[in-house]
Amino acid sequence: MAPAREVGARRATAALWECNRVTPLEFIERLQSNKDYRGQMEHLQHLPAREARFGRLEHQLPLALQQALQGIGIRELYVHQAKAINAVAAGQDVVISTAASSGKTLIYNVAVLESLLADPRARALYLFPTKALAQDQLRVLGDLTAQDTLGKVLYGTYDGDTPQGTRRRLRQSASILLTNPDMLHVGILPNHSLWSKFLANLRYIVIDEAHAYRGVFGSQVACVLRRLLRMCHFYGSNPQFICCSATIANPREHVERLTSRAPVLVDDDGSPRGEREFALWNPPITDALLMERRSINIEATNLLVEMVMSGLRNITFVRARRTAELILQYARERLEKDAPELAPLVRSYRGGYRPELRREIEAGLFSGELLAVTATSALELGVDVGHLDATIMVGYPGTIASTWQQAGRAGRGRRQALNVLIGLDDPLDQYLMHHPEALFGRAPEHALIAPDNRHILARHLPCAAYEQPLTSEDEALFGAGYSGTVAELEREGVLVYRGERWFFAGRGYPAETVSLRSVSAHRIAVLDTSSDMTMMEELEETTALGRVYPGAVYLHQGESYLIERLDLEHGLAYATPAELDYYTEPREINSVRVNDTRQSKRIGPSEVCFGELLVTQQVVGYRRLQQLTGEVLLDEPLDLPEQSYVTTGVWFDVPVDVLARVTARGLDIAGGLHALEHAAIGILPLFAMCDRQDIAGLSTPLHPDTGRAQVFIYDGLPDGIGIAEKGYELLRELWSATLTAIQECPCQEGCPSCIQSPKCGNNNQPLDKQAAILILQTLLAQGKGNTGQS
Repeated sequence: MAPAREVGARRATAALWECNRVTPLEFIERLQSNKDYRGQMEHLQHLPAREARFGRLEHQLPLALQQALQGIGIRELYVHQAKAINAVAAGQDVVISTAASSGKTLIYNVAVLESLLADPRARALYLFPTKALAQDQLRVLGDLTAQDTLGKVLYGTYDGDTPQGTRRRLRQSASILLTNPDMLHVGILPNHSLWSKFLANLRYIVIDEAHAYRGVFGSQVACVLRRLLRMCHFYGSNPQFICCSATIANPREHVERLTSRAPVLVDDDGSPRGEREFALWNPPITDALLMERRSINIEATNLLVEMVMSGLRNITFVRARRTAELILQYARERLEKDAPELAPLVRSYRGGYRPELRREIEAGLFSGELLAVTATSALELGVDVGHLDATIMVGYPGTIASTWQQAGRAGRGRRQALNVLIGLDDPLDQYLMHHPEALFGRAPEHALIAPDNRHILARHLPCAAYEQPLTSEDEALFGAGYSGTVAELEREGVLVYRGERWFFAGRGYPAETVSLRSVSAHRIAVLDTSSDMTMMEELEETTALGRVYPGAVYLHQGESYLIERLDLEHGLAYATPAELDYYTEPREINSVRVNDTRQSKRIGPSEVCFGELLVTQQVVGYRRLQQLTGEVLLDEPLDLPEQSYVTTGVWFDVPVDVLARVTARGLDIAGGLHALEHAAIGILPLFAMCDRQDIAGLSTPLHPDTGRAQVFIYDGLPDGIGIAEKGYELLRELWSATLTAIQECPCQEGCPSCIQSPKCGNNNQPLDKQAAILILQTLLAQGKGNTGQS
């Protein structure tokens, strides 16, 4: 923690700096008149201010609660707040799906405190996806319960940072417990007898940021919630769910799959909004022949520094931890030259930091001490970071919902705001740069989870059996994969059947070995060799192979480290501080075998299938790239182990007559298929709520399992979570958007904006842009109105 004198000096500097603040439009004009401006702004969207709309409750709140609300300045409720509180009072499960900073927190705090005033024995469990969010909501709850009218309400955060003495007190007496799914999974449910009083009186389960529970994490949290409901039933309670979500396409359906309960949806947002300018910003082309653009990290650094110098407090959101550190390093170097007093007021924020460091950065943002932060999506969720003027998104965040969540971190209430989305050199980002209607006029995506995924059930049913023996009645709770998974676990000796119940047959408690954030049980610790082998971070083994391979540049808090050695046997990576002018990127290769075809249909001449695939992948090398230019300095091979898993995928063939057209025009079949695969993978996140890292693909002119030219796109999670299935359902639309993205790119032979992929293990060889266009044009032309299902 920084000394008080140092903090005071920083706040004084920040206060003086704020006098230079310009409006968002003035900042845009300043950028466009800058000598470095080269037409980067592709589009500027003006979003007008919106006035508040208020609603009425159907019952009178207790006088003590009314006075407490007035004490924090709340005299009226927005229309969505009133509707949601009415639904909770009527005994219904509820999901509130409204914009960021619309006052969703107040809904569940009012409902819970009203219940406590009526029955002091009642209990509430607040679940947050991150510790940071739980800490933030602790402060919000503290402001409300500090009002004398409510009397004493015991509440607190229960997570890995909570001291043992505090844990005992919260277990015994807390009315409101703030925690995260990880602690519920590994700390509370396996020890449910210690929580019998709390669980017996549990009235409400609050799930904040419900949209964040998607993919692997969301599917596992859904299993944890089913385990929680089993224990509530065992102790005689039947709690209501109050769920809050950002705007997504399927909030009601998503929460039903998450909780196993059908909620009432409240999505009529009555909160006010200030004026907002939203710029789509494309790095300038530096090589017209190769269609290479200026480094997006340099572009982000320029914008961040210009914002700081213009009095605009901001967050720069990045997709990778390494990028957060890299931009921080560049920004501090620039500010040290131009305004050295401001350089310490820019920090980075990401997962993997020590708790006390995260709290310090959060406090610095909220107090106004910090002027800018480079952050991963860890700050995307609803942590109150005070008054921000702008956000920079370094690349499309992956979903429309996440884009608006990140944008909503600036301009809270009626304050003006500026958002800048910088386009990456990939098909999806460039598609959005040239089709702003796909961002501003398109409904958000569907959140996808698969709680009945048998790979995930196999991790959680032993946990459930340890907590309370399983019975055939549990199938209704855990879904279609339950019986088959129980039978498999029984064959493996993990479960044993006695007296019509299945008992856990192992030693210890199984939750201890199950991470909710991954499907890998193996982790790699990154050690600083210059500091008594201090552990800087822990990574999943599957992630580690692509981040801390020998020779990799690893960044931590703006400092560069070189990975000297990776010890997979003992789970250790050795990092040495190094001053480097390059960064590294891994190269991967994969192979795919068809295990089972579950569905098939015809779209024109192509047979389209969905089913089970065996995927084998391997990191085979890495590239060194010059920091400022991205020039490849070295391509180094690696010998790391293969990793295999079974997943779900969509695949389609390209018929012989289509290939004949490609050959007749002197184009390359393998290059066309490869280019189509790259571009389609890049565009798929427009149709399914997923990260580009969640999907992968393969193309081949002759696949051994089908005997045909084939393109595969598959889920990156064992057994899949529905991404490829969504691709199967919407394949014609995916083809069409992919064709548009490739055709509209002005390059001649293909570039990172359309068909090249930085992850390609084959060095983006072969690729044929014109062949990809011809294949897609032919499939779409012949497939009009001709879809058959089997």
